[in-house]
Amino acid sequence: MSLEPCICGDWGTSRLRLSLCAGERVLETREGPGIGALRQPAAEALRPLIASWRSSHGRLPLFLCGMAGSRNGWRETSYLPCPADLGALREAAVRFDSEGTPVTIAPGLSCRSRLGSPEVLRGEETQMAGALALRPGLGTGSHLLCLPGTHTKWACLEDGVVRDFMTALTGELFALLRDASTLTRAARAPAEGEPAAPDASDDGEAGFESGLAAAASLASAHLLHFLFAARSAQLLDGRSREWALGYLSGLLVGSDVRDALPLFTVPAEVVLIGEPELNERYARALQRFGLTPSRLDGERCALAGLRSLERR
Repeated sequence: MSLEPCICGDWGTSRLRLSLCAGERVLETREGPGIGALRQPAAEALRPLIASWRSSHGRLPLFLCGMAGSRNGWRETSYLPCPADLGALREAAVRFDSEGTPVTIAPGLSCRSRLGSPEVLRGEETQMAGALALRPGLGTGSHLLCLPGTHTKWACLEDGVVRDFMTALTGELFALLRDASTLTRAARAPAEGEPAAPDASDDGEAGFESGLAAAASLASAHLLHFLFAARSAQLLDGRSREWALGYLSGLLVGSDVRDALPLFTVPAEVVLIGEPELNERYARALQRFGLTPSRLDGERCALAGLRSLERR
């Protein structure tokens, strides 16, 4: 890995995360609008975010993954079809110059899932490559990776090659139900002078455990029926909005895990790559199904994967 400073960025649909790096050290981080929120060309949106870094450090190479390489992003990069060797990301990356800045954008991956559906991803391939850099043991043997998020990915990794993957709409569905449905809006408002409600975090934890338990006991055909319990439990059992939110999260995460596992040959360990809070929620679901999860920080993996795009 080069010790020369560079900028690494995960440019998603809703957020841009930039890091000024030197070797393995992150010197500074900044955030900006996601690709979906841009009202100007990507280069113009990026310019003020990196101007002071360029002023201090000169011509900094920029490495990007995620939606920066999408059709609506900065410069479209092709999808590598699976089976895809994660070591080939460097050769398949798109490279160009923008206002004196050498830019590298990682490619995405595509496949047909084990359910026969077309699948694509952008950004997660770089996290997986970073996971291999941080845990070299993942480069040999068969591993099941789970990358929780808005669109949770389950990937089969064999000897450093992504054989195939599948997507669950877990995070996006939770956000839609939380923000645009009636499921969490049925709790009774406290009457004037009524004692304060118990700690909301405790209520949310109890709801999450109830959701996990429901998911573990269900056939997938009953998910739609048990979703409604988030609302009816507020009306009949006096549950709070925080409990309902926790229940929805547990039910969706648990259902995702329950339905994904039978499609893969599952090793004893499932590797989680994501934000710590999401990793923990998926770890609890996996433990309920008798599996041992390990956790890798998604942002740290993304940075390691982006640095692996450097030409050697």
